[in-house]
Amino acid sequence: MSLSERLHTVGRPLVDEQLAHPTVAGIAGGDLDERTFASWLEQDYLYLLDYVRVFARLAWQAPPAHLESLIDLAHSTLHEELELHRSLSAEFGADLDGASKGPVCRAYTSWLIAAAADYGEGLAAVYPCMWGYSTLGAELAERAAAAGPRYRRWIETYSDPGFAELTRHVAGMLEESGVDPERAEELFLQGMRFEVDFWTVPE
Repeated sequence: MSLSERLHTVGRPLVDEQLAHPTVAGIAGGDLDERTFASWLEQDYLYLLDYVRVFARLAWQAPPAHLESLIDLAHSTLHEELELHRSLSAEFGADLDGASKGPVCRAYTSWLIAAAADYGEGLAAVYPCMWGYSTLGAELAERAAAAGPRYRRWIETYSDPGFAELTRHVAGMLEESGVDPERAEELFLQGMRFEVDFWTVPE
C-alpha cells in the first residue's frame, strides 16, 4: 500500500464526518442558511490567504522538479480559488475584508504554517485539504441535484477533474518527499480533524 493509499484509508471516516456535518449536508441539499455559508466563506477566505503562504514556503524548499508545481498551486489559490470566494461573497453577503479568524481558522492556519517549515511534513499537512475537498466535491456532485445554482458553483469547483488531478500530483510529491510515514499519518489525521471542525462556523 502506498503512503497516499494509507492516508486515504485512515482519512475516510473523517470525510464521512464532513459529509454528515449540517453545513455540508445543507450545501448538498441547497437549504443551508445563507448567513452560515457567508460566515464559512469569510473563514475560508482567511484560511486560503495563509494557504498561499504555505505553498510559497514549501516552494522555497522544493526540489527543482516540483518548484513550478508549488508556485502554480500558490498562484491558482490566489487568483482562482480566492476569486470564487470573492464572487460568492457578493451573492451571500459575506464581508471578506472585515472578517477576522475564528478559533479553528486561527489554530489551523498557525499549525499549517509551522508544519511547512519542513518540506515533507508540510506536504503531509496540506494534503488533507486538497484530498478532502476533492473527495467531498466528487461525492457531493453525485447527490447535489437540489443544491441550487449558487451552491452548485462551489460543488463544481471541487468536483472538477482538474482539481482531482492536482490532488493526485500532490500525493505523488508527498510520496517522493521521503517523509516518515508515521509522522505523515499523524499530520494528515490532525489536518483532517481541523477540516471537520472548520465546518462549524463562528457565531
